[in-house]
Amino acid sequence: MEQKKLTKSSENRMICGVCAGVGEYLGIDPTVVRLAWVLLTFVGAAGIIAYIIAAIVMPTDSGAE
Repeated sequence: MEQKKLTKSSENRMICGVCAGVGEYLGIDPTVVRLAWVLLTFVGAAGIIAYIIAAIVMPTDSGAE
């Protein structure tokens, strides 16, 4: 069984690939994750802070599988 790793997507990215990486990790459509992130942004700017932290901390996937 292959172990999943949380990484930024190098192929399905809009800004930094964070939402696509989270979507791939959770097995859901990245659009759903993007919408949730936008909602978090409107609730006290938590989404912006979380996105910036995730963009800095998360490694980028290799892109070659």
